[in-house]
Amino acid sequence: MIFSTSPYQNCKNGHKNIILNMSQLPTDLLNSLEGVFGFEKESFCQIHEQTLDLTSIRLNFSKLSDFEIPSGWQKIPWSTSGYYLPERPAFTLDPIFHAGAYYVQEASSMFLEKVLKHTINPGTEIKALDLCAAPGGKSTLIQSFLGERDVLVSNEVIKSRANILCENIVKWGAKNVVVTNNDPRDFQKVEDFFDLIVVDAPCSGSGLFRRDPEAIKEWSLENVKLCKERQQRILADILPSLNGDGVLIYSTCSYSSAENEEITDWLIDNFDLETIRIPIEIDWGILETLGESKAFGYRFYPDKVKGEGFFISAFRKKGEKKEYVHKGRYKSNFLEVSKKEKLLLSKFLKEGDYELVKFGNEYIRLTSETFEAIYVFQQLYIKQIGVRIGELVREDLIPNHQGLMADIWIENLYPKLELEEHGALDFLRKKEFQLESNLKGWTIFTYKNIALGFVKLLGNRMNNYYPKEWRILHL
Repeated sequence: MIFSTSPYQNCKNGHKNIILNMSQLPTDLLNSLEGVFGFEKESFCQIHEQTLDLTSIRLNFSKLSDFEIPSGWQKIPWSTSGYYLPERPAFTLDPIFHAGAYYVQEASSMFLEKVLKHTINPGTEIKALDLCAAPGGKSTLIQSFLGERDVLVSNEVIKSRANILCENIVKWGAKNVVVTNNDPRDFQKVEDFFDLIVVDAPCSGSGLFRRDPEAIKEWSLENVKLCKERQQRILADILPSLNGDGVLIYSTCSYSSAENEEITDWLIDNFDLETIRIPIEIDWGILETLGESKAFGYRFYPDKVKGEGFFISAFRKKGEKKEYVHKGRYKSNFLEVSKKEKLLLSKFLKEGDYELVKFGNEYIRLTSETFEAIYVFQQLYIKQIGVRIGELVREDLIPNHQGLMADIWIENLYPKLELEEHGALDFLRKKEFQLESNLKGWTIFTYKNIALGFVKLLGNRMNNYYPKEWRILHL
């Protein structure tokens, strides 16, 4: 457990303490990095031969507003909510991990926050796209950075990975996110729409060798070449949807210049973009590079920073921002909500600027800005939008778990029942357990005062409404 010592913490949650021999690192990789700025073969190989014990998380302060940072935690200098942990706990056995109180994320990739702060003007309404979003680390970071009136489209190209993206977005408690499952070229249907596009591109993965030894077997110069071609195709497909004066952020977890500086040079040479320089501190160990086309990039080497291999670069699209004009007829698969239904639902929902729609029997709460996305993205595949409220059965609401994670219910609408750790884990496993309580009806189970999920208490038994597809399968 992160926040307390747990009797159930007896494993590393699948995390491997990996020690690589120098001979395991691809010779072609080491040879290709000779002459690359910042690469020092001896220290690079040495760090890969050491035990990997680096663990970092990013806190969700919307759920941990009064949280006291434990002793032993170290602040990640380029993140406002990121911390290094003194040891790696079994995250699967921490109930508040499942409640979205924090996200386990590699420290180097949290540098995205620093880039956002330096490139996005605060107070302006932002339409953002995280193009290659699964499993959701960068999307939850972006969402925490954006304001309530901003919109984030979190897209995952690979259908099988879109479910875990939705799960992490919901657990984070996001109200202003649209999850889509589309190819980058599909977004050309919304030309000049986005003010921010983040492309954490598929890459050869050399920056993650310490965490994923299987990536070593898959690495080759030919794969680097294929990744570079794929990255160029993705960027060329998505750039038409970036508005004038909009920001493009490109990143990889690769060391190869072909996937990093050569891509940033290609962007400058072929598109109407200008590079953006990001301020960094010397003691962070991050290295600023400059491509042949004078595009700034930022390299993370594990022998120089407290993090894994990473590269990031930012650009601004030249030209004035255009007002987006929707082309074509407005249509929607969502149903309108009647005045009577709105009145009934208002008894459950906090006041605010929101819209209501219906999909099948279920009601959905949308921010006004997200509501627009229903029409803008009608030609795209929308997998998740806004916050699902639940179903009305006469005048009673069967609440959806999403509404609980996003904290949309009127204060004290439902009673709360605090669980001990064992009970919380049994609840998350959807396993029956003994409970002493006089409460009846809809009840919110909490752990350390953080909402876990709904149950309906029925005298001597309960119905567990935690999503079955998210349940803990093994302890």
